[in-house]
Amino acid sequence: MGKNKKENGPLRVAVLFGGTSEERDVSIASGTRVIEALRACGHTVLAIDSSRGLIALEDEPRVLSAKIDTAPPPSDALATMRSGNGNLLRSPALDGVDVIFLALHGGTGEDGTIQAVLDLADIPYTGSGHLGSALAMDKDTAKRLFVSAGINTPRWLLARAPLEIVEREIGFPLIVKPNAQGSTVGISVVRRPEKLEAAVEQAARYGDDVMIEQFIAGRELTVGVLGDAALAVGEIVVDPNDIFDYRLKYQPGATREIFPADIPQAVAQEARSLALRAHQALKLGGYSRADFRLDQQGVLWCLEVNSLPGMTANSLLPQSARACGIAFDELCNRICRLAIEQYQKKKRS
Repeated sequence: MGKNKKENGPLRVAVLFGGTSEERDVSIASGTRVIEALRACGHTVLAIDSSRGLIALEDEPRVLSAKIDTAPPPSDALATMRSGNGNLLRSPALDGVDVIFLALHGGTGEDGTIQAVLDLADIPYTGSGHLGSALAMDKDTAKRLFVSAGINTPRWLLARAPLEIVEREIGFPLIVKPNAQGSTVGISVVRRPEKLEAAVEQAARYGDDVMIEQFIAGRELTVGVLGDAALAVGEIVVDPNDIFDYRLKYQPGATREIFPADIPQAVAQEARSLALRAHQALKLGGYSRADFRLDQQGVLWCLEVNSLPGMTANSLLPQSARACGIAFDELCNRICRLAIEQYQKKKRS
């Protein structure tokens, strides 16, 4: 394929979705929307479930869905998929593909594993490389990098810290969550010491490491990053003493999301600047989404950065882009073009 076609003409894109993490349903919903958008842009699009392989065109209506349940898929169903023989690199459909659009979330799709495999296979893909993906997924490591970059982030400990240390260093209420999960899977607010152990046990179901984090009361803000530019700041309207959990994230009408956020211009500019700094501190590429809390004193606290943010009908990155005049179809197209640019730049270096 010539350079001109990669820059301007139609592409052959494989959209990789599904996977076997607790965010499988979210990934399928993202993949469904991305496939529709890229086809609307005139690209040839292949739908590939990383746990099943290429989805035949006639089977797409059965497999693809924009619906997300109120809870993640059950662990036993995911375990069955993980024991299967699916291997995306065995698919001859990847021959001649210009770029893989990663619509995966969580697990090996977002922790750098898939990215490293694709690097070895010399196949361009969207989003961040294997190092940045791994850094962003590990919340403990990411927060250490935020601190090094001068970005405020809530205090934290890794469980199992003794209760007296938790009370002294963090205090109640606090957040308990898996150290390497997204979509607020396994997260809970703990308001009393006697509830801490149960919350840690729940989070531990989704990974060996569990984070205990300072709870910051305030407004929930989010900022998308595309290329080297921060997009519009949005606000997710939730109870300032609660959290934006899995159910609220993915059920239509469960929350009110405002883009651009109704905040002072100086705060919006600071949030955009911090989102870019966090993106760079984690060595991310392509696009990302940073989440913040704005406390009552006007201080912004970076909660985390998502290296493969959701691309569903309710997702925050597309809303952040749309507030900047970038329609969803064009956003998906730009993400593909950025991936090819990054790949070509890496090959030249």
